[in-house]
Amino acid sequence: MRVAVLAAVIGVVLVAGVAAAVTFGGAGPAHSAAALSTPAASTPPAAHPASHRPSPTPAPPLQVMSASPGNGSSQVNGAAPVQVVFSAPLAQSSPLPTFSPTVPGSWLAGSGGTMVFTPTTPFAPGTAETLSIPGGASGVHSAKGGLLATPATFHFVTAGWSTLRLEQLLAQLHYLPLTWTPIASSTTGSTTSLSYSRQLTDVYAPPAGAFTWQPGYPSALTSQWAPGVSSRILTGALMAFQSVQGLTMDGVAGGSTWQAVLDAATKGQDNPNGYTYAYASKASPETLTIYHAGKAVMHVLANTGIAVAPTVDGTYPVYLRYRNQIMKGTNPDGTKYADPVQFVAYFNGGDAVHYFPRYSFGHPQSLGCVELSLGDSAQAWPYLTYGSLVTVAG
Repeated sequence: MRVAVLAAVIGVVLVAGVAAAVTFGGAGPAHSAAALSTPAASTPPAAHPASHRPSPTPAPPLQVMSASPGNGSSQVNGAAPVQVVFSAPLAQSSPLPTFSPTVPGSWLAGSGGTMVFTPTTPFAPGTAETLSIPGGASGVHSAKGGLLATPATFHFVTAGWSTLRLEQLLAQLHYLPLTWTPIASSTTGSTTSLSYSRQLTDVYAPPAGAFTWQPGYPSALTSQWAPGVSSRILTGALMAFQSVQGLTMDGVAGGSTWQAVLDAATKGQDNPNGYTYAYASKASPETLTIYHAGKAVMHVLANTGIAVAPTVDGTYPVYLRYRNQIMKGTNPDGTKYADPVQFVAYFNGGDAVHYFPRYSFGHPQSLGCVELSLGDSAQAWPYLTYGSLVTVAG
């Protein structure tokens, strides 16, 4: 009996031990067998308080506050920086605004949300530019992650080419009968010392200086000049330059001509022909005087047009030249002519300075041309290069 009772006791203890072990492994240590036998009446363990970290505040949307030059601006200085102000600083990884047409340069962050673009080479004069700021998920974003909701676009037009600066450059390249000297404090004393970028910068803000007439030219020419104003003198100079450079000889300073002028100024490519001016006087006796490099190099008898076909007064640039030509036309009586002529320099429509065989010179005989003897025309023709001005008066 004792053995049986002892065995029973041991069995109860063993069972209790197993139950206690199972309960610990599932929910934690048990304090008594009674607690395990009445789980419904036990008090559930207190829950650990959850960690209450504040949710991050979303970054405010990025906005474009202003741009300079503003949208629709004109006459913009193409050498000046462009500024865009955002509502917050941009992230270093943010894409940047772009220009069309493109221009070399760099963006730098200023104070606050300011971004400044400085062109390495100025924007081309007289150009319509578009500043585009990308938006959306792949657009510009702030350092805190704020996005620009939609793209932003600004349009502006740069100032046109400066007539004054064009005259300064052509004078320094000896395509004008004047010299131009910058003021003592200017750094633009020599065209050959300036980079192309600096030359283009001066187009927007011409340096101060003074024009001086080369001595020896008559008032018939000097009276036609005014700095910064288009004139026959400037047109002739442009035609002379275009001829030398192999450009279309129209006397108009378009983009290609300006580019060539800036290149020539940078390289110091002076006018190889020098400056020539011719004055045809219809006073009796009729004469032609040619000035070159400020000096009268020839003064000879000439013939101008008869009363029914006069040589028209005015100042004109030489636009066409022939060493020899069969000149064709209609006589006042309706008959046709085809005359061989030499050393031809056309200056106004069908009017030209050229050789024509006459028994005498010094009075009206032509149908509008300025006629010279063979020897005089041979001497005059090398001077009357493209763009040379011819004035007819009297």
